[in-house]
Amino acid sequence: MSGKYDAIVVGSGSNGIAAAIRLQKKGLKTAIFEQAATPGGATRTMELTMPGFKHDVGSAILPLGLASPFFRDLPLDNFGLEWIFPEIAYAHPFDDGTAFGCYKDIEKTAAQLGEDEAAYLKLFRPLLNNWDKLNSDLLGPLGIPEHPIPFLKFGLKAMPSAQMLANHYFKNDKTKAFFYGSAAHSTLPLTNIASASFGLVLTTSAHKYNWPFPKGGAGNFTKALLDYYKSLGGEIFLSQYIRDIRDLPNAYAYLFDLTPKQLLKIKGLNFNLLYRKRMEAYKYGAGVFKMDWALKEPIPFTNEKCRKAATIHLGFTKEEIENSEKEIHQKNMTSTPYVLVAQHSPFDPTRAPEGHHTAWAYIHVPNGSTEDYTKIVEDQIERAAPGFKETILARSTLNTSDLQQFNPNLIGGDINGGKQDITQLFTRPIAKLSPYATPDPRVYICSSSTPPGGGVHGMCGYHAAEKALKDHFRDLS
Repeated sequence: MSGKYDAIVVGSGSNGIAAAIRLQKKGLKTAIFEQAATPGGATRTMELTMPGFKHDVGSAILPLGLASPFFRDLPLDNFGLEWIFPEIAYAHPFDDGTAFGCYKDIEKTAAQLGEDEAAYLKLFRPLLNNWDKLNSDLLGPLGIPEHPIPFLKFGLKAMPSAQMLANHYFKNDKTKAFFYGSAAHSTLPLTNIASASFGLVLTTSAHKYNWPFPKGGAGNFTKALLDYYKSLGGEIFLSQYIRDIRDLPNAYAYLFDLTPKQLLKIKGLNFNLLYRKRMEAYKYGAGVFKMDWALKEPIPFTNEKCRKAATIHLGFTKEEIENSEKEIHQKNMTSTPYVLVAQHSPFDPTRAPEGHHTAWAYIHVPNGSTEDYTKIVEDQIERAAPGFKETILARSTLNTSDLQQFNPNLIGGDINGGKQDITQLFTRPIAKLSPYATPDPRVYICSSSTPPGGGVHGMCGYHAAEKALKDHFRDLS
């Protein structure tokens, strides 16, 4: 290892790397310490099923990777990153064989919705038109917005529950289910306050940028970020499990890409009793059960729109999705859960041997559940794609315990770094003026347990780095 550093980042997820890049670009000497032998946190690609079949272990479709105000301005294409844009960002099939597709073209999307066409445009067109004014404020901590009027108008739409917003704007149950498909990424009951915000942000980003993914695997996004970071002079040390801050080299600032539960286990931190008590009360959300398949042919979706989308939301009625997302928070499961499916290989032949394919899916489950939900996941896909099971060559399953072992940040299988309800949406991990700072003036949190929360956007790391710059390197901030 080199000599003294200005700042050290612990954890090499997208937020940790973003923090390191921001600080390194400012001329600081930085290093990343990662506990795993492979960097990337949940953004990694591995051969989970059979040789030659590349599967994204965690994040698979990265709409916010392209929408991120920070990542978007980095020259990642110079470091091998190539985005793939499917014709349809996401599709939502129904039991009668019909489906809706979310196209980048907002008018084309709305035209599918019949009596809800005008309402869809009324809801989303203003958000799309104002996206460039909203993006930075939405992907940041709570504070005075840079563009208060557009932000206030967004807030009036985002604060209701997804159920309330859908019932207010839409008449047709299929349109409501279509909106639920993106809103349910929140991993919250759709009756929760502010659950609508996830559907609004993700759908608007689809109309602005599509929902792209990196060619060759999500791990290539991590590789491009790290190659760029190293080109700036940054260093990364792998297989470094940090139990005590004194295990790290001296630095003015330490940024931890960890959730509260993990951070509290680090010895040598000057945290007072009140702060520790508040951090111990931090709430984790539902977990996920994750599956990957090696396939002998593409998923045989009945509807052509599903074959043109890389992401498919399976929830065949609005009631199914509502019930699925409600039950998991009561420690129950339904036999017809909401399923997120990703299929890369129809658009990216590098993912599988010639003539073969891959698929990826997960469902929301009670936090910490170790049940095997293989049958209900495959049954749901079979409803939209009869014959799917016959295409399977091999499968991989990861329950919440497996996921946490793969990436310790996924506490109980929670992929969002903590529950993203109204109490922890902007005020995470606790309510304070700067959620990134801690009572120890050297220590900052840069994980998805800080605003704006889950997603591969790097903005948690960016904002934590900005706070560290202001506190310790004011002449550079």
